[in-house]
Amino acid sequence: MADNQLQVLNALDVAKTQWYHFTAIVIAGMGFFTDAYDLFCISLVTKLLGRIYYHEAGSLKPGSLPPNVAAATNGVAFCGTLAGQLFFGWLGDKLGRKKVYGMTLMIMVLCSVASGLSFSDKPKSVMATLCFFRFWLGFGIGGDYPLSATIMSEYANKKTRGAFISAVFAMQGFGIMAGGIFAIIIASIFDAQFPAPAYAEDALGSTVPQADFVWRIILMFGAIPASMTYYSRSKMPETARYTALVAKDATKAASDMSRVLQVEIEPEQILEEISTDKSKSFSLFSKEFMKRHGLHLLGTTSTWFLLDIAFYSQNLFQKDIFSAIGWIPPAQTMNAVQEVFKIARAQTLIALCSTVPGYWFTVAFIDVIGRFAIQLMGFFFMTVFMFALAIPYNHWTHKDNRIGFVIMYSLTFFFANFGPNATTFVVPAEIFPARFRSTCHGISAASGKLGAMVGAFGFLYLAQSPDKNKTDAGYPPGIGVRNSLLVLGVVNFLGILFTFLVPESKGKSLEEMSGENENNEQNNNGSRNVEMV
Repeated sequence: MADNQLQVLNALDVAKTQWYHFTAIVIAGMGFFTDAYDLFCISLVTKLLGRIYYHEAGSLKPGSLPPNVAAATNGVAFCGTLAGQLFFGWLGDKLGRKKVYGMTLMIMVLCSVASGLSFSDKPKSVMATLCFFRFWLGFGIGGDYPLSATIMSEYANKKTRGAFISAVFAMQGFGIMAGGIFAIIIASIFDAQFPAPAYAEDALGSTVPQADFVWRIILMFGAIPASMTYYSRSKMPETARYTALVAKDATKAASDMSRVLQVEIEPEQILEEISTDKSKSFSLFSKEFMKRHGLHLLGTTSTWFLLDIAFYSQNLFQKDIFSAIGWIPPAQTMNAVQEVFKIARAQTLIALCSTVPGYWFTVAFIDVIGRFAIQLMGFFFMTVFMFALAIPYNHWTHKDNRIGFVIMYSLTFFFANFGPNATTFVVPAEIFPARFRSTCHGISAASGKLGAMVGAFGFLYLAQSPDKNKTDAGYPPGIGVRNSLLVLGVVNFLGILFTFLVPESKGKSLEEMSGENENNEQNNNGSRNVEMV
């Protein structure tokens, strides 16, 4: 054991992988499972909402959400998530991880249910209600990011900490897949019970009145997995690192972890000098903080921001890819519920083939080759594949070459998940002091959500054709898909550069990474000097 580390923290660092580790992964991971389900299930039902509430009599195509309504419906949860990451990240350092963890879950449960309700059957009222509750749903989801990562990092041993935090994040993949599978089941049931003709055959009759229940059920189902873990979260003890290093109660930390680890840990008194030492009392964003951790925070915020621009820009190409390989036929050849089925099937296949494997490759290798190498490799291959898609873009548009485009596209997002999409979540939970850990993770995650908004909505406008006659309805001219891909290639290259600001934390204790050991060592040395005198 390091002389300058509390026994309880050392016990956590060297603990063998035990049942409580897996329990913590499941409890925290189910939150992320729900987060992903709630954030991504809206994309399954936006086409259905357009058919139900924005049908235009005599139109050759089914109704669709106007651009501003579509942007609000899809993006309002991101705004809530960004606010929640900042607020609950800060609150997790002020009140403790455990106290705040239950709050975020209850918000998610209540708002998942409420987002499936509406105060009227008028389009504006339905959309306003949906957006209102999805903002607060996002607010709860936002809190789960810093708290789940911080709790898992503070519970884990240093040998497998990266894999444990990554495993929590990897539950996102299963959440996306579960959303698709549940939507497939609901759509299949409704299509069998309430058959309807295709839009081309009967425009009005293709959307049966019962289709209004489909989107509500899909959105409200997200409350179930979240509510299942509430009791377990309430029974988790506060993390020993928060109790010992922030609340200054090493005796309680030792007692809690003795029970969890099922080993005897002798309680220790924390020297008074630790809490009064000026070198350790610096505040967030103070000169001392910026000197010690400023570049690290710039590294975690910038890389997450750049990664999410590229990651969420996938919306640009999905409709072309799905139609190119026949997963989603033209909208007018299906009824409303069938379209939900086809979109859900496509999302499930993408999650199964690309998203989920990438996450679990990270879990397998993060403690072998390290966070830095995985992040650098991920950004590198994303840069290569983006430029490989962009430079010969006209080649990929030919029908015979579409399958190649799909493969390149899939590899781009495989290396996003076996790369920076996972590591940007892991690293901020490891490199900052305990009293700022949740806050700094929340700031980093919020920066990522800002990038997600740029990627999902900025590029939706940017990728429009320069020819105003070829743009999608309601959109102004943009720079085109090819130029957008080139910009995304540059974004990924910048990610490579900013990765060099992020330190490697593989195999190191949290106190070693944050510099808290140095402070304790100084205090211990000071105490020994006093004793000698």
